[in-house]
Amino acid sequence: MLSKYTFILFILFTSYQALFAGPVHEHDHSHDFRHWEIASPDPDRMFLTFHGDASTRRAVTWRTDTSVKQAWVEIAPALAEPGFYLHAKRVEAKTEEVDLGTLIRNDKPNLNKVHYHSAILTDLEPDTLYAYRVGDGEKRWSEWIQFRTASDKPKPFSFIYFGDAQNDVHSRWSRVIRMAHQTAPQATFALHAGDLINKANSDTEWAGWFKAGSYLHAQWTGIPVVGNHEYIHSGAAQESQRKMSMLWQPQFTIPVSEGLDEELHETVYTVEYQDVQIIVLNSMRSTSEQTGYMEEQLKKPGFNWRFVTFHYPIYSPRFRERHALPKSTREEWRDMIAKYKVDCVFQGHDHAYLRGQVPMRSAPDLEDNQLQTLYVVSVSGPKQGPPEPEHMANYEEEGFSSTRVAANTQFFQVIEIDGNKMIYKAYTATGKLYDAAVIEKDFKTGIKTINQMIPDIEERTFENTIEYSGDNLK
Repeated sequence: MLSKYTFILFILFTSYQALFAGPVHEHDHSHDFRHWEIASPDPDRMFLTFHGDASTRRAVTWRTDTSVKQAWVEIAPALAEPGFYLHAKRVEAKTEEVDLGTLIRNDKPNLNKVHYHSAILTDLEPDTLYAYRVGDGEKRWSEWIQFRTASDKPKPFSFIYFGDAQNDVHSRWSRVIRMAHQTAPQATFALHAGDLINKANSDTEWAGWFKAGSYLHAQWTGIPVVGNHEYIHSGAAQESQRKMSMLWQPQFTIPVSEGLDEELHETVYTVEYQDVQIIVLNSMRSTSEQTGYMEEQLKKPGFNWRFVTFHYPIYSPRFRERHALPKSTREEWRDMIAKYKVDCVFQGHDHAYLRGQVPMRSAPDLEDNQLQTLYVVSVSGPKQGPPEPEHMANYEEEGFSSTRVAANTQFFQVIEIDGNKMIYKAYTATGKLYDAAVIEKDFKTGIKTINQMIPDIEERTFENTIEYSGDNLK
């Protein structure tokens, strides 16, 4: 017969086994939440965006629970002394309630509704470092975060470009955005070329995306580009019938481009940063209508560099007819980009890496390594697919040739603008340089030359890298 002490030890041991002996599975998001997913009176999911003149304006968005009815931003020029905040001014935020009840099935109805707050920061000084925080105006404040406004004249700067994050973002994309910050700590903004997450209305996935970027989303001014996974896939037979994520507009405060269809609002816009123009397009909706918008923007004078970004590629490393630009739109956009000699086009979607150019490097009339436009497709998340050389060869008739390709690799790109030079670098998730080029441009003639700076590294393929079965598109 067991003694009472032996019996107590037995109970403790079996209890320990029940709690810790087996692996803990991912929680069921339908009713159980991690603490950083749950809205509270404390600000979270902060995101900084452009909203008008980049030298004098910004917008910031964040989330709380519904107990915060009124919210504020405090902003001051950043000084070395700790009393910088004494010069802060307050800006009242706009508050929007979002009901997540249709997205989250849980037994805690109080978690269904959240508040998103947004404020436009105006009358800032050019080329000035600012510190700001967001909160309820009393006790619940974020930390102070710093950003620098653009200069009101051309000046060297750099930015980061990410292809699709999309899958397993919290776990495996977080290392990419953080390595990007280590590699280019002075970068002024970050461009996200669509498919930020996998399921458009998954609040849990958005929570992972915001946590992966943490304060970087609030420090780097962001340029979010809508992709096909920002549209709900279930319940719609045709892609054109799918609805955009109900969280896109509450989370990102983006200017509305007047004259465009309402379904394009806050997804089609233009950022003007010093002497650089960046046109953001929506490759999912009313694409033909955007051709005119793009030309209207490209006609504006005063920019030495012009970039265009959208999700579905013009020149794709993989054949994906089901998810692609309509043929007519692809031709319209390609021809418009050629007409105005856009310098670079940044794209995503294909879960592989491709950098190429128009006209072809082997074009007979190409002198001194001249080029018209650099095209890039990239991926920053873990979902990967193999490039298809035969498919890419089809583009040769259009004057496009590929320069550098990769598979099964997470990337980020750093673009530096320094006078008449644009320096392009693609890094792996480990911070290793994989691809590089320098474009020099004569602003008077518009003639551009490119110097390939590709490091002596073997092309990365599924055959010479570690393969796994999880997210591969094969």
